Amino acid sequence: MEISDRKKKILTAVIDEYIATAEPVGSKAIAESGVLDLSSATIRNEMAELTAMGFLEQPHTSAGRIPSPKGYRLYVNELMERQRLSMEETEAINESLNLKMKQLDKLMSDVGKLASAITHYPAVALAAPVAATIKRFDLIYVDVNTFIAVAMLTNDTVYNKLIHLPFSVDQGMVQRLASVFNTNFVGISEDKITPSLISSAERACGDTMGLVSVVSAFAIDTLGKAREGKAVVTGASHLLRLPEFRDPDKAHEVMSYLTESEHLLGLPDSGEDDDIQVIIGPENVAKELKDSSVVIARYNAGDNMKGIIGVVGPTRMDYSGVAAKLRYIADGLSHLLGMPEAPRGFEKLQIKEMNIDEHKEDI
Repeated sequence: MEISDRKKKILTAVIDEYIATAEPVGSKAIAESGVLDLSSATIRNEMAELTAMGFLEQPHTSAGRIPSPKGYRLYVNELMERQRLSMEETEAINESLNLKMKQLDKLMSDVGKLASAITHYPAVALAAPVAATIKRFDLIYVDVNTFIAVAMLTNDTVYNKLIHLPFSVDQGMVQRLASVFNTNFVGISEDKITPSLISSAERACGDTMGLVSVVSAFAIDTLGKAREGKAVVTGASHLLRLPEFRDPDKAHEVMSYLTESEHLLGLPDSGEDDDIQVIIGPENVAKELKDSSVVIARYNAGDNMKGIIGVVGPTRMDYSGVAAKLRYIADGLSHLLGMPEAPRGFEKLQIKEMNIDEHKEDI
C-alpha cells in the first residue's frame, strides 16, 4: 500500500519527537510543535491510519503512538535527513583519532571509546583481519625446564607464551633456537611452516627433543590469531541511562551479550557497498537484540580488508546523527589504515594526537 507524502511527514514528526522524549507521541504535541501546518484532528486521523498500516504502535489505549520497527525502517530508508557534522564535532573527532597508533587492538579500543562517548551508546569496534607475518623471535631462558617464546609481528603486535618442558634444556640451546627461527621463520605465512622447514631447522640447531616443533606450533598459532577479527566493546553501561533499559533483566541480557564480544564477529553483512548499515529491532538475528537497533559503519583497512565501527542502542535512536558520526569515524580509520586519498571532510582538517580525556565523563 502506498503511503502519502502527508503520512510520511507525520511519521517523520512522530519519530523525531519520540527520539527526543522517549514518550508516546500524541497528535496535539505534533500540532503544537509547528513542524506541520495541519490541525490536531487531521494529524490524529492520519496517525490512526499509520497505526493500522503497521508504521506506528499504541502501547496503551489512552496513550499516544510510538514508531514500530516497520516505521523505523521506512524512516531510515526514505525519510530521515542525512546530517552533516558541525565544525566542532568534526574537530572533536579529529582530535580523538590517532595517526601514530601502531597496535591495532589499542586503536580499536580507543576508537570504540570515542564512538561510545560521542553517541552515548555502547560501541563495538571490529578489527579487520591483519595480513601480518612475524618479524622477530625472542626466546627468553627462565630455567632448565622453562623458557618464554615471544613473537613480534610486522604490525607491531606482540604475542608471548610461557613454555614448560618435561625435560631439561640449557641456555645455549635456547639461544640457538632463537637464531634459527630469526633466520628461517620470519616474514613467512603460516602455510610456509611445513614439516620440511621444521626438519631443516631441527638439523640446523641439533634439536633431537622436539623443541623446534614446539616453537613452530607457537608461531603457527600466533599467525592464526593475527588473521582473526577482533571485537572490542566499550560503553556498555550507557544502556543503564536509557528509559528502554530500566528493567534490570532487560539491560543485563543485552549487556551480557555485548560482553561476549565474539558474538559480534557474526554481525550480519548486507553484502552491499553502503557505508552505513542499520539493523532495527527484530531484524537482528540475535534474540538478545530484538528490542535494540545496531548501526554499523565500515572502514577500509587496506589490502582489500574491512572492519566495522558500530553502536547498539534502543530502536528510539537518532539514526541520522549516529550515522553521521560513525561515517566520519570510519572515514578517519580508512585514512589512517591505508586509503590513498583523504576521506570526506578531511581535506582541511588535520588529525591530531589521540586525547580521550575530554570524553571520560561519558565513557
